[in-house]
Amino acid sequence: MILVNARQVKTLPGRKTDLSDAAWLAQLGAHGLVRPSFVPDQPVRELRDLTHARTQLTRERGQIVQRLEKLLEDTGIKLAAVASDIMGVSGPGHAGGSRLG
Repeated sequence: MILVNARQVKTLPGRKTDLSDAAWLAQLGAHGLVRPSFVPDQPVRELRDLTHARTQLTRERGQIVQRLEKLLEDTGIKLAAVASDIMGVSGPGHAGGSRLG
């Protein structure tokens, strides 16, 4: 059994109904007309999943910070004039002075 990229198969001429898909794909595979898709090993898939999750969380964090900045500005608080990064070391979320060492 091979995994085939649907985008590749979609461009090939032939029957494309749900009833005949399996037989048609089997014929294409038997004649070497489709390439198997690359399926990475489990550790690589897990790493990709973690990387994707981190990217999503980073994007969401940026959106939340932007919403917070807008909310503060709408209420008349302009932290951007005092702190360049409101979530950074000088921002309100940091308890304590600057970091040393």
